Amino acid sequence: MAADISRFVPPVAVRERIVGLDRRVPVLDGSTRRYINLDNAASTPALRNVLDTVNQFMEWYASVHRGAGFKSRVATQAYEDARQTVAQFVGANPRQHVVIFGKNATEAINKLSYRLPLSPEDVVLVSQLEHHSNDLPWRARARVEHIGVDAHGGLDEVHLDRLLQTHAGRVKLVAVTGGSNVSGVMPNLQRLAVKAHAAGAQILVDCAQLAPHRGIDIGTLEDPAHLDYVTLSAHKMYAPFGTGALIGRRDTFERGEPEYRGGGTIEFVSLESVAWADAPDRDEAGTPNVVGAVALAAAMQTLNHIGMEAIARHEAELTAYALERMAQIEGLRLYGEADPARASQRLGVIAFNLEPYSHALVAAVLGTEFGIGVRNGCFCAHPYLIHLLGLTPEDVLQIRSSMAAGDRRAMPGMVRVSFGTYNTVEDIDRLAEALTAIARGEYEGQYCQDRASGEYSARGWSPDLDEHFSLGAVRRGCASEASRGR
Repeated sequence: MAADISRFVPPVAVRERIVGLDRRVPVLDGSTRRYINLDNAASTPALRNVLDTVNQFMEWYASVHRGAGFKSRVATQAYEDARQTVAQFVGANPRQHVVIFGKNATEAINKLSYRLPLSPEDVVLVSQLEHHSNDLPWRARARVEHIGVDAHGGLDEVHLDRLLQTHAGRVKLVAVTGGSNVSGVMPNLQRLAVKAHAAGAQILVDCAQLAPHRGIDIGTLEDPAHLDYVTLSAHKMYAPFGTGALIGRRDTFERGEPEYRGGGTIEFVSLESVAWADAPDRDEAGTPNVVGAVALAAAMQTLNHIGMEAIARHEAELTAYALERMAQIEGLRLYGEADPARASQRLGVIAFNLEPYSHALVAAVLGTEFGIGVRNGCFCAHPYLIHLLGLTPEDVLQIRSSMAAGDRRAMPGMVRVSFGTYNTVEDIDRLAEALTAIARGEYEGQYCQDRASGEYSARGWSPDLDEHFSLGAVRRGCASEASRGR
């Protein structure tokens, strides 16, 4: 297939802004190769702008809120500026919405599950597309009913309509992903929001997978298509410094008590009573991750500078090209929407299997012999994988029995490749060439599977990871500097 490579140049020279993109990694034949990261759905590398911003901020890092020192004032302003940047990134109105920082999107969803006034009789509708983080928290707080998916892995809106009707008056929340981390499916969020609000429910959208790739508009509360809550994670947005955000209705967080209690959450405490702080402070217990918040804001500023439309267009072109190339590989089965013409309507997340090889073996060979980083397994979305793989209840029972016995060798799963805005057509060509070689059995290593983990490794190949990075080496370097200083 001939490709117009000029079409696949990342927008605004993004590749130059990615930290570590030029790193070479060892492969089985003893050589090194430029590492190709196709695991962006799990975590993205850092943007150079983000790292530079963090390094500059560290000169001014100090405690935030109520600190009298000048550095504390600078750090506090930076933290609150970051909050404003996050709000602007999703179109939030500070009069109607609040931004709450936390560890990641998982913690954000768990927080919301505690802060919404739910009872065991209330119903939360959770789509079968969801990452476990947007499913398990709700199971502990209310009655969860799962919205089904269709044969192609898309959300079954007819089933949603039926569930809303069946549980009329009891549905408090519809929880849905903005973009699947397995198939790249993007539900029509505005349409879902209108349906939820018409039924008297609110809607939460897990945007952890969506936010780096598409613009988000939370909308105003007066708009029937508004989103009540969105969550996102910095480590998927080129800012891997450990933070996430919950953006949602201010009226929800101005009432009730926080699930975490302590410093920063209160206005006044006596031996007899507690007066809780206003939102968002009452939901940010303890010293916050100021560096992470600054990093997230810097990433959002950079993504806005690149242009979310440009990012979406580039990644759609990459996805269409990848679907075309992968469809030509013998034995390769794609899951989800596989039509290249519809690539703009999905994320650049592609799950597949290469028959007759195990997903774990394919991933191991790609990393060991070709220097290509992918992910394999169930991607923290077991119910969705069970559906896509067509597993029966009997299959599931057998799998659970084997796992309980400590044997994960037959654990079902897929291989997943996922694109960032810096990936190129050359990356996809390398992937397609590697998969073609594997399909033909043209790989060098002899691979052994570990019973307990199900993972494969090449016999006799054990590269020294400490050569590439070691905290011990950092410690020795510090000791050597101290010695020279004396």
